[in-house]
This record gives sequence, C-alpha cells and structure tokens, in this order.
Amino acid sequence: MPSPHIRTFPVSDPASGPYALASGPDGALWCTLVHTGRIARLTPDGHLEEFALDSTGCGPAIITPGPDGALWFTRMRDDRIGRIDTSGRSRSYALPATAAGNGATPYGITAGPDGALWFTRAGADRIGRIDTDGEVSEFPLPSTGGFPAFITAAADGALWFTLNRAGALGRITVDGRITLYPLPDPECGPVGLTAGADGALWFTEINAGRIGRITTDGEITEFPLPDPACRPHAITAGPDGSHWFTQWATGRVASLSPDGRITETPLPDSGSEPHGLAFGADGALYTALEHGVIARIA
Repeated sequence: MPSPHIRTFPVSDPASGPYALASGPDGALWCTLVHTGRIARLTPDGHLEEFALDSTGCGPAIITPGPDGALWFTRMRDDRIGRIDTSGRSRSYALPATAAGNGATPYGITAGPDGALWFTRAGADRIGRIDTDGEVSEFPLPSTGGFPAFITAAADGALWFTLNRAGALGRITVDGRITLYPLPDPECGPVGLTAGADGALWFTEINAGRIGRITTDGEITEFPLPDPACRPHAITAGPDGSHWFTQWATGRVASLSPDGRITETPLPDSGSEPHGLAFGADGALYTALEHGVIARIA
C-alpha cells in the first residue's frame, strides 16, 4: 500500500493552537484556534482564511455543523456557545451561571435529532441544549466530577457522551433522561466519541491506549493499541467503515479497520500533538496540529 500524501497548511499564528475540525455545509473545513479566539476556514483548493471572534481569550474548542447552515462551537474559557455563518459572521450566547462559576467549561458539541445543539459542561457536570434561537436548557448528571467531554448523536435517537474522569459513557434522551455506563477500567479516560456506521459508538481511552466500542444496549468491546502510551484523543468514522483517531503522544493519526487491523500514519513532526480530525468534502482526512498547521492526508 503506498504511503499517504500529507500536505500542511500553516495558520497565521503558529501559537494559535488549531484544535477541532468540522466539515461545513459550504464544502470547507472549519477549525477552531483555541489560543487566539479565531476560527479558520480551509477550502478544498487550499485557501485558508481566519475570522476573529469578539474575545481573543474565549477559547473556541469543539465545532460542529448546525441544522441552520451555520457552524456552532463551544467557548470553554468564557462559558458561551458560539455560532459562525459561512461568511464569517459570528455571535455568542451566554450559559447559565453554576456553582462551578467560570470553571463550568463548555466543551463538546453536536447537532441533535431534535433540531437543537447539545453540549457538555465539563466543569459543571451538566449536559446542555441550545436551540438555534439561543434558548438554553441544561440537565444535571446523576454524579459529580465526571468531566463530560465529547458528545454525539447516535442511531438510537439519543445523545451519547464520554465522562473522562469517571471512566464511563453516558446517554441522554432528548427529554433529558440520563443513563451512565461504567467502563471496565475506571481510570481509562474516555475522551473522543463518534457514531459508527455499525450503529455503535466508538471512543478513545486516552489514559489506557485503547479504542472502545459500545452498542446502544451497553455492550462494550475494547481494542488495545500497539503503544499504550500513545494517548488517543479525537475519533471519527471513515467512509470505508474504519475509525480514524489522533494520537497526542506519538504525533500520528491511525485507523482501526472493521476487522480490527490498526494502521498508523506518522505526521511530519512527531511532536505536533494532533487534536481534532474530520473528513473533508474532497474525501481527504484533515487533522489540526498544536504547532500551528492543519494537515491534509490523502
């Protein structure tokens, strides 16, 4: 098999911290720049532009396409949810105050089956919902200190999320009923989460060097990676049925095939610390690298 071709696209400030990626309705890749309060847009022909938000310190984190044709994202440093349309115009919505104060940390976000956006508040033990008019409602988790991280819509019509510090996954229905599923290893640190073509949820275990799979009935399977210290982070389903994920510690992206084979792709800089990843409209895989570039892998 030939080695994949990797092309990199530097952002304007190497210290801006490219973090999460989403494929937009305009055919471009949208990327949060977590350290500078900007959102970048990369077209399939390689044109990159950046849009400043209203605060350089807002910490844009996870980004997702919304049901209204815009991109929605969490602002983890000022407790707000952001929206940016495909022309670059943005606004944000404040979240309710909590006992956690400014540490409530909205993090993961996804479009739900009910036409709203659903998000996690990692420091407040809550799952939130915001409709496209900006109305927010929140649901407290049945336990504290779990640090809800990524969230995704699943084939069963509910939203599933990882509990990074509790070693568990959670499920919430659109009317707010929550069920938790403990993993075999309470210290495994589940983070990234994606819905697979097989109807199951696939997730990364950053502390254990494993990829996990959970059915909507709660049946769990785990796949150990070659390097248990590789720190897998984000994960996404590929068009061929494989699941692709980033490895913070090794500067690689990797895939897990439906039959359990793992293939790793080194990035140009082993210390690049890849974060989010997404497939683009051109069929290539893109990943955001901490040292200031977006990489295209084809």
